[in-house]
Amino acid sequence: MIKKLIFILLLSPLFLFSQNSYQIAVLKYNGGGDWYANPTSLPNLVEFCNKNINTNINNEIATVEVGSLDIFNYPFLHMTGHGNVIFSFNEAENLRNYLLAGGFLHIDDNYGMDPFIRSAIKKVFPNTDLIEIPPSHPIF
Repeated sequence: MIKKLIFILLLSPLFLFSQNSYQIAVLKYNGGGDWYANPTSLPNLVEFCNKNINTNINNEIATVEVGSLDIFNYPFLHMTGHGNVIFSFNEAENLRNYLLAGGFLHIDDNYGMDPFIRSAIKKVFPNTDLIEIPPSHPIF
């Protein structure tokens, strides 16, 4: 029940402002970290959201490169993998602009990605440290 509530709180603002259909995308990155891993996760997420929280998310999952301006066409980007993640300066700047403009990046460490994503995100936000959100945070 708590997971479903968190799901609704995190995803509903992205999809409930109108009846339009939205498309979400897998984020393709460099470094050899299996960006394409876990191909059923997003179709399952879309099916769950459309069925249980009445969203209208397009069933077709896009793939978009981190350095492409096309990332701005997707309100929700999904990133997964097993290892190395490398963002060039331009890719980090593009992702930073996307996130600061209100885009949402969901990162799923599909085992072994954690140390690599931390250094990559440091390139995106060099003056900010990643911190764990405590259970007392209002988002929960």
